[in-house]
Amino acid sequence: MTGFVYRYWDQSELDRQMSARGTVPDITPMMQDYARHSATMRGALPCELNVPYGPTPAERLDYFPATRPGSPIFVFIHGGYWRMLDAADSAFMAQTFVEAGAAVVAINYALAPGASVAEIVRQCRASLAWVHHNAARLNGDAARIHVSGSSAGGHLGGMMLAGGWAGDYGLPEGIVQSASLLSGLFDLEPVRLSNCNDWLKLDATSAAHLSPQLHPPARPLPLLICYAPNETEEFKRQSECYAAACQALGCDVEIVMEPGTNHFDLPLRFMDRDAALTRAVVRVMGL
Repeated sequence: MTGFVYRYWDQSELDRQMSARGTVPDITPMMQDYARHSATMRGALPCELNVPYGPTPAERLDYFPATRPGSPIFVFIHGGYWRMLDAADSAFMAQTFVEAGAAVVAINYALAPGASVAEIVRQCRASLAWVHHNAARLNGDAARIHVSGSSAGGHLGGMMLAGGWAGDYGLPEGIVQSASLLSGLFDLEPVRLSNCNDWLKLDATSAAHLSPQLHPPARPLPLLICYAPNETEEFKRQSECYAAACQALGCDVEIVMEPGTNHFDLPLRFMDRDAALTRAVVRVMGL
């Protein structure tokens, strides 16, 4: 009999629990939708593309300025289990939020296994510092930054909310005003113990250091948590546990449900102004 590896799961079951890809027949159509709709946004709206925020080729972002100065800024961090996708796939929501009165930023970062999770977190924080320092360039308000992310991007979004790093980038603590984190991985210990670690190379120390569950937001803020109905038990548990920890800290936490979605098409709900998730983001951003 195989022994337990994590909770009450053996290795095979843990690997299944950590597999978002295993919850759908084929991820290809959703990946194509990300790219196709993002390309449409770049053709339809004013934007600045491949703007460097750091010294390496991967450290770049695309932004869609708000139509009025002093507007909130929606910053999106893509998923892909830290090893897939690009900022070019991550602007499908631009028209929704620009028309609602925000600037939209899609950030890029280097991918695993070429970059460690720690380096990816560093890059995302550097991108957020760029947004804060250059808010006026986006017609944005540096005091009204909303961070959103899906899957690995949900994890990275959680690490943007954590305290203790802002001073390294010349920022005040707690620069994020609100957040929406979708299908995030907030505890990396089961990730480390699963076959995902084949490309992430986490050890116990780095997994703990990089887990938002252990590093809650620097200050209380409005926080939206969302996950698809068909997520695995562990993906759902992680969102629920992170939400509870943030609520205990004093965050105004709302769990938003989007029936009929899966792990991969859930972010595309941002294209629908009437979707529950979109309406919630518009509300917490004060639009």
